[in-house]
Formats: sequence, structure tokens, C-alpha cells
Amino acid sequence: MSAEIPDVEAYLTRIGYGGSHAATLETLSAIHRLHAQAIAFENLDPLLRRPVRLDLPALEEKLVRGGRGGWCFEHNLLLKHVLEHLGFDVTGLAARVIWNAREGSVGSRAHMLLLVGLDEGPHIADVGFGGLTLTGPLRLEKDIEQATPHERFRLVDLDGDLALQAWLAGAWKSLYRFDLQRQFQADYEVSSWYLANHPQSHFLANLMVARTEPGRRFALSNNQFTIHELNGESRRRVLTRAADLRSVLEAQFLIRLPDDPRVDATLADLAARPAV
Repeated sequence: MSAEIPDVEAYLTRIGYGGSHAATLETLSAIHRLHAQAIAFENLDPLLRRPVRLDLPALEEKLVRGGRGGWCFEHNLLLKHVLEHLGFDVTGLAARVIWNAREGSVGSRAHMLLLVGLDEGPHIADVGFGGLTLTGPLRLEKDIEQATPHERFRLVDLDGDLALQAWLAGAWKSLYRFDLQRQFQADYEVSSWYLANHPQSHFLANLMVARTEPGRRFALSNNQFTIHELNGESRRRVLTRAADLRSVLEAQFLIRLPDDPRVDATLADLAARPAV
């Protein structure tokens, strides 16, 4: 357990949770679902060339008190601090993203997830995978379909690793692969810094935002705003004005935009991009 003490009450207020603090599957499931609804995935700081800090005070200042979201390391490190303080047994893991990757390619461990020990057996939790973020924990058990408040998921074997797959448009799609090797703060610091600074990092050139609500997901890719309904219907529109981008970020993704002079120029640039 971390020596840093999180402001658990502030976090639970932020996500709208008022239930039991017992370290149970029921508690974990509720916190997991509400976190994904209240705190958006977003990469505004890397896009604006602002540093991404992963220490607990910075995470709380940004995601809890600042009305912001973040990427996987921020989401899952914050959740890890809170769960540990509530008495959960939590291990940080790392994954290689294979969603939309060339078949057979092996990338770096650029994603964070959590392994949570429960009386019902080990589960994985992950509130930071963008447009397909889990909205509930999954049992660490291979080859079984598992329901969440949104899509169905499963874990399958992949060359000795576990691969997380989601049922999308009538087929299983692989999201990432991982093993159970414990990761430490330093591991996440290195990966996060690389993604926030390497010239080829897609987080430096493109805006990616996501949030869930009961029955739907919201996604923003640069200036394309999409609402995905669980019944399979998707509604898309291209935002061609910076003011529209700002409005969607604030109203649909619940993000309090940073007080930074680069925000308006960045939104204007995104709004002017051709629709893909």
C-alpha cells in the first residue's frame, strides 16, 4: 500500500458514490461504474504540451478537485490509491495495446490496469481505456463471456498472455494483452513520460476524449463527436467551430477546461481539420 493517503471522501463525492466502504465486489463494481461516468478519459495536457504528473497530490488536484479527466495512468493510479485505502488488495499491471494494431505487432507496455483480490477470486479493473473503458470489473478467468453495464467482454489466451476482448458489431475484438507481472510507480512514470513526449506519440497530435453514461458512450476524436448507443446505433457530427468543441467538452464530457492560453488556439486548429 502507498504511504500517501488519498482524500477518499472527496473522490467518492466526485464520482457520486455514497455506499458501503467494505472491500467487496459490490463496492468495487459500483465505484468502477461511477468513475467511468464521472471522470472522462482525455489527453488535453499532452496535446497542449503540459506535463502529466502521476503523484497522488497531482492526481487529486486534477481529476478530483480540478474537474478534469486524464489518461490510463492517471485514472488507474488514482483508483488504486482509493481502493487500497478502502482495504482492497490491489496490484498494478501493464498491458500492450493491440486495438487497431497491425496483426502480429508487439508494442510497448503502454497501458495500465489493476488486479484486485476479492473473496470471489481475482478480478481486473480498468477505468482508463478510452472509448472502450470497462464499466465493471471482470473475473480473472479465461474463455467466459462476462457482462458489464455496457458491452460483453472476455479474456482469452494469447501466446501465454491474457488478451481482453470486447463483443462489438457481432465479433470479438481484441483490446490489449497483459500478464500478471507487478508494475511499480516508476514503470508507469517511464511509460507516461514517453507517451507525453515522444514525437511519434499519437497523444501529441490528436484529441481523444471518452465518457460513459448508462446505455451509451460518448467519444470525441479531434472534431468528430460520436454518441454510441448500446442498441448499436451511433450518431456522429463534425464540430467545425472551436466554440462547439468547447461546449461538447464541458457539457457532454463534464470537463473543466484548463485556464491555459493554448486551449483556444488548439480547439480552433482541431475544428478546422477535415472530417475523417
